[in-house]
Amino acid sequence: MKTGKILLIGRPNVGKSTFLNNVLNQKVAITSPKPQTTRFIIKALYADERGKIIFVDTPGIFGRTKDPLSKKINEKSLAAIHENVDVLIYMIDHTIRRDFEEARILGIVRAIKKPKILVINKIDIKEPSYLPQYIYLESEFQHVFRISALKKQHVKPLLQKIFDLLPEDSLKKIPEIEQKTPYPLLNIDSKTFIAELIREKVFLMMGEEIPYSTTAVVDEIRERSDELTYIKARILTTNDRYKKMLIGEGGRKIKEIGSFARKEVALATGKKIYLNLTVQTDPHWQEVYYS
Repeated sequence: MKTGKILLIGRPNVGKSTFLNNVLNQKVAITSPKPQTTRFIIKALYADERGKIIFVDTPGIFGRTKDPLSKKINEKSLAAIHENVDVLIYMIDHTIRRDFEEARILGIVRAIKKPKILVINKIDIKEPSYLPQYIYLESEFQHVFRISALKKQHVKPLLQKIFDLLPEDSLKKIPEIEQKTPYPLLNIDSKTFIAELIREKVFLMMGEEIPYSTTAVVDEIRERSDELTYIKARILTTNDRYKKMLIGEGGRKIKEIGSFARKEVALATGKKIYLNLTVQTDPHWQEVYYS
């Protein structure tokens, strides 16, 4: 059996979180079609008869940061790069043009002296495709996989290659594995995970601008019985105008967001969930929760 750490790196929205969720067959990272959905580093454990892998999923790295939150997200991702990892997966999305952002990440990848795998994701999408702009990379990487993380195409061979690349002396003890946890997630507690699920629904159900001006916070989780869990949570937004839109006419939108979030938490926990979800205006939430 082998044990090791795998770093996932790439631009925003290339599919790293979708890949991780589908490898684990369990949701550990939120996803949406919008970039910058992920704001946290996710560490999650995969285990089978071959050994144990800690996947370190980084938020997508931006070529240029225009706001304080994006800058902080970049800092978190760049900090993760300096962790002691065994293998690096550099994931690209062939449906996005190669640009300065991609060039910057490639420069970071080249500087990391570890075994590397180039993963070209979203091969199930035929158009648009800018694959010719990335073909030259295949000669630079010894190991190249073309996959569909969403449809799990060619994911099993990629997983086998990861195990093949782990060093033979990797039966070492890794602190994250040694800790006892009932879930694959190794670095996020229940409150943060539920808050992320709520935030995902905002990304999926609101317009282009609002999700980037909001976050979610869980204040309380209380077991009311063996079957029912009470959760008190807030969606924070920077502007009263956004607050009004999040609540919706007659409270319809916040009820809709809450309903979808409640169902997903119930599915993840196997319990009935009572979700008390409200919306508040807090123009300083980025400073408080992403410092």
